[in-house]
Amino acid sequence: MRTSLILLSARLLDPATGAYLPQTALAAAGGRITALGDDPEIRALADASTTVVDLKGAVVTPGLVDGHIHPVSGAELTHGLDLSACTDVEQVRAALARAVRDLAPGAWLHGWGLDPNAFAGRPVETAPFDTVLDGVPALLQLFDAHSVLASRRALELAGVDGPRAFDQATAEVVCDADGRPTGLLLEDAACELVERAAPQPTREERRERLAAALRAMAAAGLTGGHAMDANGDSLPFYTELDRAGRLPLRLRVAPWCQPGTDAGAVRALIEQQGTGGRLWRTAGVKLFMDGTIDNGTAWLEHPDCHGESRNAFWPDPEEYTRVIGALHRAGVPTATHAIGDAAVRHVLDAVEKARAGGGREVRHRVEHIETVPDDTLRRFAELGVAASMQPTHCCDFTRADHTDNWSRRLGEERASRAWRCRDLYDSGAVVVLGSDWPIAPYPPLGVMAGARHRRPSRDLARPPHGPEQALTALQALQGMTVNAAWAAGEEHEAGRIALGHRADLTVFAADPLTTAATDLPDLPVLLTVVDGDPTHRDPSL
Repeated sequence: MRTSLILLSARLLDPATGAYLPQTALAAAGGRITALGDDPEIRALADASTTVVDLKGAVVTPGLVDGHIHPVSGAELTHGLDLSACTDVEQVRAALARAVRDLAPGAWLHGWGLDPNAFAGRPVETAPFDTVLDGVPALLQLFDAHSVLASRRALELAGVDGPRAFDQATAEVVCDADGRPTGLLLEDAACELVERAAPQPTREERRERLAAALRAMAAAGLTGGHAMDANGDSLPFYTELDRAGRLPLRLRVAPWCQPGTDAGAVRALIEQQGTGGRLWRTAGVKLFMDGTIDNGTAWLEHPDCHGESRNAFWPDPEEYTRVIGALHRAGVPTATHAIGDAAVRHVLDAVEKARAGGGREVRHRVEHIETVPDDTLRRFAELGVAASMQPTHCCDFTRADHTDNWSRRLGEERASRAWRCRDLYDSGAVVVLGSDWPIAPYPPLGVMAGARHRRPSRDLARPPHGPEQALTALQALQGMTVNAAWAAGEEHEAGRIALGHRADLTVFAADPLTTAATDLPDLPVLLTVVDGDPTHRDPSL
């Protein structure tokens, strides 16, 4: 087997220990690391077709993996007007006015990244924008991707003029006291009512947006991602890009299982496991136990300050438990969105019940875990459940003084238990880090930095939210390398620089462990390698 890639003059960092390996060079063939040694020894393995890169002392880590990402829907949702920098209603109104001026007559306006904190505690509705959006069909995605603001014209074109009933227990067309929609739509079932009425981009346009987003992720240092949906054209798009040699990330894809899924559909999800291509495969199933705290659709043990977040996503939570049992018996790992304490507890209860039935070892995981009490922490390690967390959500959407929407809804006691990354880590849980892009930016250095400093990325001078929950530099790196590999059941071939492991590598200009947390997002990524092939290479190399 020919040697396809050689890296010389490297500092090879082991994330399991935080120490450098004694070797200074590596070789890859067939997508695997085939040799580790000194520069002359490894250079001798090259032939005329080998790509040889002198790293000049740069630091090599195992390839960084985002533990929770939505590539296809993210590429679609982040197309349009970026509202993520707007901090108040006036800024949103001004951004919309500028966009409307450039809008063709009758065209739809799409916005994304809207933070409910911009409403400063007032109702999240389209009324403040009625004048600027008069006659304009507009869909404004809130940052959580679980809710949308639809303009009056958009509601009219979609035929939405009052409340609706949905199978999703937390889905809602929010209406005023007179039964008229306020413009706020909660959860997918309600959002889709209006989204279907908007013009859709062509299939080719959507595929090329995805390809561009994946290239940017590779340039940011990502070599892989745990894709938490297989919706729409996701799987065909991955197949097409993979076959064309245009898939720069290794993707582990978990299709959704929604309320109402019958036994036949569960069997189909089981049979789908393992399908895929060279760089992607279906592995696991994604479920939801609740919505979000910010829009009142989480599942809390005690309601929020508005009396909301009282219901599970599944109208019958015990049906969820039965589905988990069926998937567990079939050896299928699950990843469940659970943000509120009641939701997290129910997921752990369901896994415990499934494990009590015996069978093979299956690695389940809980996604998000935004607030949990003390007695929940130890159960992750006891049950072998991975804690998949997105620390930048805490950094950028909450505040240390708890004046943000998330914290106000929960109250002081629960807000003080925000994103307990360190407590979970110290309790023995395997903590996996990710972005949940498009909810938060995907650059992995920003994710690791947020896990360490817990400050707003746009204003690092502001105080951290729960600094006692900060991870160390090594723990943050482990969250996107060895821990991500363990959660995927791939620790025997991924997450470390070792012979026989995948040649998925990220190369930095300096050591990410000794770079200050606030400087980490700006650390240059010099090279990204997936399956032994460079997917990003800085001109300096």
